Amino acid sequence: MGCFLKKFDNFLNRTFYRLGYMIACHFGYFIIVPIFLTAILATGFQNIRYEDDPEYLFSPTTGFARRERAIIEENFFLNFSSDFHPSRMTRLGRFARLIIMARDEGTILRTDVWEDIKKLDTLVQAVSLELDDRTLTFKDVCAIWDKKCYENTVLDLYDLMPEVEAKELNLTYPFMLNPKTFEPFLFSHYMGGVNVTDYNVMESAKALSIFYWLKNNNEREDNEAAMWEEQLLKAMEDLEFETITVARFVSHTLETELENNTNSVVPFFGVTITIMLLFSVGSVMMGDWVRTKPWLGFIGVVSAALSCCAAFGFLIYLGVEFIGINMAAPFLMLGIGIDDSFVMLAAWRRTKIQDSVPDRMAQTFADAAVSVTITSITDMISFFIGAITPFPCVQIFCLYTGTAVLTTYLWHITFFGGCMALSGYMEKGQRHGFTCQKIKAKSETVNENYCYRVFCTGGISEQDPHNPMDNKPHALMAFFRDYVARFLNIPAIKALVVMVFLIYLLVACWGCTMVKEGLERRRLSRDDSYSVDFYDREDKYFREFPYRIQVFNPLFFLILSLLILPLFSVLCGIT
Repeated sequence: MGCFLKKFDNFLNRTFYRLGYMIACHFGYFIIVPIFLTAILATGFQNIRYEDDPEYLFSPTTGFARRERAIIEENFFLNFSSDFHPSRMTRLGRFARLIIMARDEGTILRTDVWEDIKKLDTLVQAVSLELDDRTLTFKDVCAIWDKKCYENTVLDLYDLMPEVEAKELNLTYPFMLNPKTFEPFLFSHYMGGVNVTDYNVMESAKALSIFYWLKNNNEREDNEAAMWEEQLLKAMEDLEFETITVARFVSHTLETELENNTNSVVPFFGVTITIMLLFSVGSVMMGDWVRTKPWLGFIGVVSAALSCCAAFGFLIYLGVEFIGINMAAPFLMLGIGIDDSFVMLAAWRRTKIQDSVPDRMAQTFADAAVSVTITSITDMISFFIGAITPFPCVQIFCLYTGTAVLTTYLWHITFFGGCMALSGYMEKGQRHGFTCQKIKAKSETVNENYCYRVFCTGGISEQDPHNPMDNKPHALMAFFRDYVARFLNIPAIKALVVMVFLIYLLVACWGCTMVKEGLERRRLSRDDSYSVDFYDREDKYFREFPYRIQVFNPLFFLILSLLILPLFSVLCGIT
């Protein structure tokens, strides 16, 4: 195995040695071609297909739920325009949901609280929108049951609340019938934070949840429902009541907040790129104004940006969906790209300044390109392995990021390599690192003024290329070589480093035991979003009975069909 790795390493060294030499001889092609390819591939953004459906992105493609729901929807169509009922739903569709609490955070089983709840319901049903010379209200877009809008039957408690508050009527949890209309009250569905007596009589309730279901049988109804939801959100922005507070949520809230969360980082792109540019340019500066490489520091950032554009455009052309989390990939590529730039510049500075540019480029690539290749391959493998997971959001992100790592590597070997060769020729011609003007070596400017010697000198003298004054190493590289390396070789320091690392490893292992599985939905929204209050209330008061489970007993239905139903027909005189 060791022999194979050595041969492989030698093969890479020879290959990149030749590549570096070729790039130095034909640097123009290696600069122009990547730019040309980026311009072509970036046109793929005009075909971008943005995906923001949380259910699709965060649910596994191999899960049984997807297949089972498809079977149900194929055989049992749910018509929102007639005979709608929430218990028959397999997906949420369009809706609005409100969670109501008393302003003093006390019980909502009070008459004054229900006065405001009734006002709220009236205001919601009065929300309207103008569309194609039509005025649409809730009654025009609502889901239909028994030829009228599906109602929140729990609101009928408004008429009973004086008796409840006077202790003349007990509310039985979790279910009871309206003593006036005999409609069922399923309190476990509507009420949260409930306290009951030993006889299941409700003493108090902290929150009330009500739904407003909307039609979405076709595209037109879906668009009308979506616009009505927007109008409802606008109507409730500044809505206040004396005794209640309201948290709101609509069907597209999660998608909208995911997009807003993504868009919130866009303004930071400029700040981040500026900081990275300053860091990159500052890190490659040195006192020798010929050997300093500020433009290469800038090119390192540009190369990472170009490679991201090319990778994203290429995948969009292939029809891969684009998701918001992909916006994190450019930040990762900036880090990887700048790191590769520093590795290659460090290798360049280890070469002899007296050698020709092709020889220096060949040595640089033989030294640095191998390590850059290995790290890029490991990064690509890591991301492409993630692309085979069953979660679409992870698949898409890993596919985009893995492809971006590949293009970043290729662009750094070609585009950045070509720019480095051009910079090498500038260095060979005694050109100033910033202005590109020809300047003298330090050993030739002893009699010049101070400012000229500080800002306008560098490189080596043609008459004396080995003059020690012109061949000083990079100060930062010399510091790590002469001081940091020597300090780390002290036995006591070695022991201390090992101990600190072991402590770090133990703390990391302990931290792994504290990992909590699951996803907090409030983390998907911005801190100033209206949905955060809704998520907090739902998690606190409506997580005791979060799921509806249906149990099918074949024996029961056999007895029902063979014995009970025929007997019932005989008793009722039905033939």
